[in-house]
Amino acid sequence: MTAKTADAPADVEAATVEVHDVHKWYGSHRVLDGVDLTVRPGEVTVILGPSGSGKSTLLRVINHLEKPEIGHVSINGEPIGVKRHGDRLKELSERAILTQRGRIGFVFQNFNLFPHLTVLDNVAAAPVATGRLGRPEAQELARELLGRVGLADKTGAYPRQLSGGQQQRVAIARALALRPGVILFDEPTSALDPELVGEVLAVIRDLASSGTTLVIVTHEIGFAREIADRVVFIDGGKIIEQGPPSEVLDTPRHERTRDFLSKVL
Repeated sequence: MTAKTADAPADVEAATVEVHDVHKWYGSHRVLDGVDLTVRPGEVTVILGPSGSGKSTLLRVINHLEKPEIGHVSINGEPIGVKRHGDRLKELSERAILTQRGRIGFVFQNFNLFPHLTVLDNVAAAPVATGRLGRPEAQELARELLGRVGLADKTGAYPRQLSGGQQQRVAIARALALRPGVILFDEPTSALDPELVGEVLAVIRDLASSGTTLVIVTHEIGFAREIADRVVFIDGGKIIEQGPPSEVLDTPRHERTRDFLSKVL
């Protein structure tokens, strides 16, 4: 597989993501230990690793939901959450960070939909709140995106009236509403019943073919093999190895990767 920038929507610039020597710890526990990673525009990068390896924390550092103790992340060359001040990095204001996050879609494990809003308003909320679109235009966009994820008939429903798979598809539509250059997925199928996993993976598969830059934390090895341009294996907060799925999943070089895959395949 190769990066698919040619098919990206005309109004969206597929982003380059660069993680520069990121360290993160909680108390004495080091969660990320010198992570360097570059995701090219339009590339689909799948992150694998055991529970507690730092996968989800890495995603949260990318959009600055978690602040690294050392290192930083940049999107299209722009540092996220910080600005350069001489040879140092200084934390941005919360307003500036929120503006940056508007260019980074995030799909959580547990949907995080607003229970008091309809499906339509859940998707339209962010473009209105950020001032990018007026309410009528945002709702028109929301209808378009809900159609794209197969939920055109659910615009007036509330999250509690939907299945888990439908809620996650709404969450994906919501992430798309700000036309992000990159979308981060944190175990997007882990909260779903097995029979609902396929419908969510189908939507992500469609996104991958559109040329959007995707970074996906998942335990779905077969899906990773099918969709990924690159697989990254993390353990103990370190990237152990990375490469095309045919290399990392079929002929892993590192013993730790082989051990992990032997338990999940």
